[in-house]
Amino acid sequence: MIPIGCTQTDASSRLGIGVYSKHYVSQKEEKQQFILGDTRSLDEVIMDLAQMGYITSFCTAGYRCGRTGDTIMGLLRSGKEGQFCKLNAILTFREWLDDFASPETKKVGELLIKNEMKEVKNHLPSFYPKLVEYYKQIEDGKRDIYF
Repeated sequence: MIPIGCTQTDASSRLGIGVYSKHYVSQKEEKQQFILGDTRSLDEVIMDLAQMGYITSFCTAGYRCGRTGDTIMGLLRSGKEGQFCKLNAILTFREWLDDFASPETKKVGELLIKNEMKEVKNHLPSFYPKLVEYYKQIEDGKRDIYF
């Protein structure tokens, strides 16, 4: 959890009619329903979080694997879901860095991933070989791999 007390945030949102259209002209701020206080891009937000040591997860595996409702609550209470979350965060963050990050954010993100991988190796050693295997597949261009 980040210090402001949340586990999920939103970045690069636009709040207005037609603002995601190809034809929208960003100078027309009067179309906005209201202006957000934080106007940073997704890349800037992720870089800031990475510099603070927080990895951004783009994981949706829980939904696809049925880890919802009572199932997710049982896994959360036992601490098992956290294992999946850490592993999937590393994998999805790697994908995002490769596909969308600026060079600066990618550099910061790769240092963070290196630290996260060490943590997995030290605290979840039985998962580490599979994580390395999946990670290499993502580096080679494969996508949507998850635990």
